[in-house]
Amino acid sequence: MTEIFAKAKNASYSFMGETTAKKNAILEKIVHFLDEKRDYIVSENKKDLENGVKNGLSDALIDRLKLDDKRIDSMISGVKEIIAQDDPVGSIVSGYRRPNGLNIYKVRVPIGVVGIIYESRPNVTIDAAALCIKSGNVCILRGGKEAINSNLALGNIIKEALLSEKIQENVCIVLNDPDRVLMEKMLKAKQYIDIIVPRGGEGLIKYCTENSLIPLVKHDKGLCHVYIDEFADIKKGIDIAYNAKVQRPGVCNAIETLLVHKNVYRNVLDTLIEKYKSAGVEIVGCDVVSKTYNTKLATEEDWQTEYLALKISIKVVDSVKSAIEHINKYGSGHSEAIVTENYSNAQEFLNKVDAAAVYVNASTRFTDGAEFGLGAEIGISTQKLHCRGPMGAFDLTTTKYLIYGNGQVRN
Repeated sequence: MTEIFAKAKNASYSFMGETTAKKNAILEKIVHFLDEKRDYIVSENKKDLENGVKNGLSDALIDRLKLDDKRIDSMISGVKEIIAQDDPVGSIVSGYRRPNGLNIYKVRVPIGVVGIIYESRPNVTIDAAALCIKSGNVCILRGGKEAINSNLALGNIIKEALLSEKIQENVCIVLNDPDRVLMEKMLKAKQYIDIIVPRGGEGLIKYCTENSLIPLVKHDKGLCHVYIDEFADIKKGIDIAYNAKVQRPGVCNAIETLLVHKNVYRNVLDTLIEKYKSAGVEIVGCDVVSKTYNTKLATEEDWQTEYLALKISIKVVDSVKSAIEHINKYGSGHSEAIVTENYSNAQEFLNKVDAAAVYVNASTRFTDGAEFGLGAEIGISTQKLHCRGPMGAFDLTTTKYLIYGNGQVRN
């Protein structure tokens, strides 16, 4: 593994200076091969799906694992968006002249070697590689065992694209062994890897946080909320709360808790609970919800749980202030939404909720690199340094100072 990591580090020194035209040409080839090799991708993915069923993976994990024409189209669309973006590398953050004549420029540069550790979503292989290539970074990709065939197939496509443009294949390394021991070695390889991005469940994030010697960009979990205010358009509230839970429940930007103001909870829940039940959603609620709608009583653990399934906790609150307090206590800093037509309440929610993405009158399901116009994301960061929210090519750069002098020496 040390030899592999060293190859990646050496590749980064040359690739960080690659031109925008060359990087975009590699991405164009990835688009071409994704389209050309659809049958190959789907057949390799089928092996993973069959193994997943045999091993008893949940429906949510099988959904994350699946690659079909629609998802291949989505990967292609994401790479095309990344191609169309401005290259962040070389952009000048600031520039100024000192009294002694030194000209100082702060510019954006690649981070270097990015290690990505992820679980059951093989599309991350393409998303991560494309963003790293655009930003001039080398990447080491370690996917989960449940997606090994899919990841290796996509890795072969990336390798073919690199070689076709006469770029060494070590610019993107897809590890062919998902052994946890290799993950441990990645987390300790601080001489070679500059940053680690873990994408997966709470257990993976916790393990990486506790064992990494390398700086991490992570999100702990996606415990998201929608709050329907007393001044909400009720139809908007019902539609948003339904979409945010049901449209794709196994992802991090789906909601786990619904908060409803006490003055409108009957107007909302009389309709919404029936819609949830028709969609197979299991409901737990506070005292008011439990007694009114004969649901199970929510426990303290429920308010803290990222279900990633068709289950939701519902609470009736007294005010926007109470909603904010609940979210800041139990939320994971991912995505939060208020439904309201009241400007003051909307602004209070936007200003006081501590999260990476805060919405007014829209579903939390939009917290996604592609939906934000980034093409894709390397991950969704819920921390505050060095980036927050969906992490695109720009966030895979750091800065350095370039200083131009004319013989100046310090007294």
